[in-house]
Amino acid sequence: MISLPLAMALAAAVLSTSFVSGIFGMAGGMILMGILLAMMPLAAAMVLHGLTQMASNGWRAWLWRAHIRWPVVATCAIGAVAAAIALTAASIPLSKPATLIVLGLMSFTGLLLPSWLAPNIVRRGDAIGCGALCTVLQLVSGVSGPIFDVFFVRSELDRKEVVATKAAIQLLGHFLKVVYFGQLLAGGDVTIAPLAVALAVLLAPIGTQLSKCVLDAISDAQFRSWTRSLIAVIASIYLAQGLLLLFGQGTGGGVFTFS
Repeated sequence: MISLPLAMALAAAVLSTSFVSGIFGMAGGMILMGILLAMMPLAAAMVLHGLTQMASNGWRAWLWRAHIRWPVVATCAIGAVAAAIALTAASIPLSKPATLIVLGLMSFTGLLLPSWLAPNIVRRGDAIGCGALCTVLQLVSGVSGPIFDVFFVRSELDRKEVVATKAAIQLLGHFLKVVYFGQLLAGGDVTIAPLAVALAVLLAPIGTQLSKCVLDAISDAQFRSWTRSLIAVIASIYLAQGLLLLFGQGTGGGVFTFS
């Protein structure tokens, strides 16, 4: 059983971060990941994060279901499932600083590449690569937001197609994460309080629903401009934290200690 203050903090975190994700299709999950890791052990945080994001993305996909590009979702799923199978069969020893720096650099690279070189989610090869890369990042760090969005920011999809299609793809990604870390959770002595699961699953769709009016109100141009700025800010934070750990405080442990 969790305490009342912890339950209130979790409720506020889920509502606010699902609201942010409902507008941009990103960022909220990364913020929530840090909050959960500060509250509970790794495996429990990853599973609860996955369940929350499944509820949030599932509702977002249903809300904008008419705008989902299903061929893109199916192609991404090929890469995602293949990466999950490969990662389950092999251990990938990545350090926290290296992962943060790679996330930051790859995000900036995607933003700065000329349009003919930049990844584009509507291209079949890019979609498979997106599914594989983002699934690996999900399973080793819990998040893949800025890298995932780089594949969309240069596409010709409108804002609702971007949010809807990303939600459908992320629903699968977070399901794979829940399965992956659920095995670790089942093999240990750590459990997740039922109230925490209930709060996460019930409140995530509410935050997502509240964001609908904002997404309706902004233009495609505003959406793309704000999204690019958000990617740049998050990438800068990743780079700064990674370099600080690498040169200032050592490796800081494994990649699973994100905070």
